Amino acid sequence: MPTLLRFLFFCATVAAIIYGAMLALVVFVEPHERDIVVRVPAERMNPPEQ
Repeated sequence: MPTLLRFLFFCATVAAIIYGAMLALVVFVEPHERDIVVRVPAERMNPPEQ
C-alpha cells in the first residue's frame, strides 16, 4: 500500500506542475496581433477551362 500512495502522490505532483505551468502561460504571456497576407496565385482562383 505505501508504494501505491507514493505513486499517486508522484502523479498528483506531476499534474500540479503541468497545471501550474499552463496557468502561468495564460496569466503572463500576452499574444501580439498582426496582419497576415497570403498570396494566392491567379491559376488557383480562376482555373483554366478544359
